[in-house]
Amino acid sequence: MRTAFISDIHGNLDALEVVLADIETQNVDRVVCLGDIVGYGPEPNECVAKVREVSQLTVVGNHDHAALGLMDTLGFNEYARAAADWTTNALDDGTQSFLRDLPYTQVLDGMLLVHASPKDPERWTYVLSYQEARRQFDHFTERLCFIGHSHLPVVIEEYGQEINALSFPEDIPLRLHRDRRYLVNVGSVGQPRDRDPRTGYTWYDDKLDAALLRRLEYPVEKVQQKILDAGLPPFLAQRLADGV
Repeated sequence: MRTAFISDIHGNLDALEVVLADIETQNVDRVVCLGDIVGYGPEPNECVAKVREVSQLTVVGNHDHAALGLMDTLGFNEYARAAADWTTNALDDGTQSFLRDLPYTQVLDGMLLVHASPKDPERWTYVLSYQEARRQFDHFTERLCFIGHSHLPVVIEEYGQEINALSFPEDIPLRLHRDRRYLVNVGSVGQPRDRDPRTGYTWYDDKLDAALLRRLEYPVEKVQQKILDAGLPPFLAQRLADGV
């Protein structure tokens, strides 16, 4: 079974459409979404509609909750807060209902799916250090956990007492080991932050026991104009071109 993981779409419909078209070429059996469908971008309802159409399982992200008023945005920067407020006003009733019903975690064929982190998923912790990764491994029992949230694609391996970040090059299947455990950050569809503006997603093939990162060009300038036309902060348009 080959599963495509999409995450952190952030209202970027053009990037999502490019990803979904590519998924059609990758012999993928199913799609799952790891949250943050909305926030930052200009087409939140359209992105949610697409995810509802294609995703077998979906978990909620912090920006999804922020748009619903279910969390405090004091920890957001000024641009994220402005985008959250804009998104709140933009969501239609069907989108709100769908996002409100999403769980924090899902388990699919022994794989844990969560937006941010396995430990206290509602606290939206970033897994950005070996110390944090070790703490997270202690709070799930599954062999594989797929996450998003940081917008930085990476595979973290636990082997005995060792924690290692593995090289995760695009378009080269990364073979995993059955006797090891993994945290896999699948990257961001709508707002990459690794200084590569291309959209991205990850698929995992359980027969090959391998993960593969895909990065794809999409019409960034078109989305930038949509952001400006919507009255969202210009910084949100600029960062798409910079990949930050």
